[in-house]
Amino acid sequence: MEPSPLEAVCLNSEPLFGEGDQYEDEGDCSMLEHSDEAHEMQLKKEFLLPTVGLEFESFDEAYDFYNVYAKGQGFGIRVSNSWFRSKRRERYRAKLSCSSAGFKKKSDANNPRPETRTGCPAMVIIKLVEAKRWRIVEVELDHNHPVSPEVKRFYKSHKKMFLAAKNGQQSEPVKEIHTIRLYRTAVVDAICNGHSKTDGRVDRNPTNHSKHLELKEGDAPAVYNFFCRMKLTNPNFFYLMDLDAEGHLNNVFFADARSRIAYNYFSDTVTIDTTSLTNKYEIPLISFVGINHHGQSVLLGCGFLGHESVEYFVWMFRAWLTCMQGPHPQVIVTDQSKPLDIAVSEVFPQARHCYCLSYIMHRVPEKLGGLTGFETIKRQLNKAVYDSLKISEFEIFWAEMINQHSLTDNKWLQLLYADRQRWVPVYLKDISFVGILPINDCECSSAFFDGYVHKHTSFKEFLDKYDLALQRKHLKEAMEDFESRNSSFELKTKSNFELQLSKVYTKGMFKKCQIEVEGMHSCFNTKQVNSDGSVMTFVVKEQKQVEGNDKEVKHYEVLYEATQIEVRCICSLFNFKGFLCRHALSVLNYKGVEEIPLQYILSRWSIDYKRNFLLDAGFSDADVDSPLQWYNHLFRRSLQLLEEGAQSQEHYEAVTRELDTLLTKFSLLDNRFM
Repeated sequence: MEPSPLEAVCLNSEPLFGEGDQYEDEGDCSMLEHSDEAHEMQLKKEFLLPTVGLEFESFDEAYDFYNVYAKGQGFGIRVSNSWFRSKRRERYRAKLSCSSAGFKKKSDANNPRPETRTGCPAMVIIKLVEAKRWRIVEVELDHNHPVSPEVKRFYKSHKKMFLAAKNGQQSEPVKEIHTIRLYRTAVVDAICNGHSKTDGRVDRNPTNHSKHLELKEGDAPAVYNFFCRMKLTNPNFFYLMDLDAEGHLNNVFFADARSRIAYNYFSDTVTIDTTSLTNKYEIPLISFVGINHHGQSVLLGCGFLGHESVEYFVWMFRAWLTCMQGPHPQVIVTDQSKPLDIAVSEVFPQARHCYCLSYIMHRVPEKLGGLTGFETIKRQLNKAVYDSLKISEFEIFWAEMINQHSLTDNKWLQLLYADRQRWVPVYLKDISFVGILPINDCECSSAFFDGYVHKHTSFKEFLDKYDLALQRKHLKEAMEDFESRNSSFELKTKSNFELQLSKVYTKGMFKKCQIEVEGMHSCFNTKQVNSDGSVMTFVVKEQKQVEGNDKEVKHYEVLYEATQIEVRCICSLFNFKGFLCRHALSVLNYKGVEEIPLQYILSRWSIDYKRNFLLDAGFSDADVDSPLQWYNHLFRRSLQLLEEGAQSQEHYEAVTRELDTLLTKFSLLDNRFM
């Protein structure tokens, strides 16, 4: 399958209508009649509002943006002033004004044309920044004369726009996206009108809207205003929009700066959360979620999916990778879905794709609740899934459940069994999940936006809560960072393992490891049962509480290699959670090993993980020879500055002083060319 084209609402595409300096028109902007309503632009004032801070790849794009806005409002525009650098004749600043701005010189002709200018103040001023992009730096929206989109007039500045639309010109493919470009007719029609007709005429070419985002009244301005606000307050905010040939909005992807930074650290194992799609929420939200160094969920981007198809999932995944520009995840966890399965295998062919256990088990009441003996079936299913230490045990438990309740013909259970190697823990012991996958019935995986999204949450309501949710999660991580660096952890045992972990791990991860160290007390009768060269096999007994006050003793096989001091338990907690289980620790203790071997102390859980990650990455200055590469390189280098600056009050003040000095230097350099 060919990659879906990324229809970006952004800055780095070729201009749709521009022809450079032909816009330098100081003459009259007389009105032209236009009766071809098939190409009439349906623009709304609240949607295409020029805002200080909007950026464009070229002067042409900025001109086109203002021109389309003017068309929707009912006035023409012209370039009323331009500033050029003298030697190269390179424009670096321009003023785009209403066509009624200023006044004409008096004419000595016998029949002078009537005055059409009113000295109108409406305008935008755009400036070349970073030697590449054009930014709106000043805006005046009010006119001193009537304007109305209902007046059927066609200004001179709109002529190129009409010809381009009539000829069906398209923009070039997108290379990289940083800012906003929401002026194209297709986007405006799709988002502002939400697939509905803009007048009372009958649609002669009905469209299948089931594969488009269903935006309700007020959603379109909310989406646009959200993107504008995020770009102005969060320059590294990223978003893409996917449009069909008729301009309908299919998919949207977006990620803020915090999500893009987090991807650098925590993209090894990722959950693609489609709970909102599965449960048919009002917003078709899809989220990319990782696990941070505290064991907390962290957002790596999200979007709105117009249809649960392979094509749409592929677009969303490619948009995500385009945004992040980093290594692909090693493990991807999703819901059990055929379109998801195909899309993941196409976009992430090297990743291990697994199904989320809690998603599947959450459906048990829905899928099996009507069966006779449901409680017994549920109990047997839990035993097969959560209590099996060996594949043979799972097969026996599963067969007992199927045969005892005559479930051979149950389609859902048939599908689960066919896919068992994707979701049953006993089949996944060779995969590193770093805690993202629940492995017992006491755990469940909660969605990142739990508490912020419910079944009837609207687009507008979600976008209002999006930044709040991220701020709270980010604050929680920052507080955990602070406490991990500045608090001493309470030790509950005399084990040297616990003391060792308290010195290197974050607070959240230390507490999880501490539970396993304490759990060594419930393990007993550690006994060697086999030896093969340097590899020894031990059996560790653990007394576990089951239903009620009942207790049972379980046997865990643990392999121990004496030369490299390697240890592996049959429960495979280390692969599932990223730290050693009580059974493995018991064997190490039995063998007189005083400290946990370094290969089992994951730097991913350490207090200084992000700082060391940046140092180990070894970013090179080689092959950084374009503005885009400069941006990406500086962005990565700045992460280290952020980490160091947040270590203490002194570090913070030093970084702030140096940044102020650097910004002052840049300002002086810019003023030399003004």
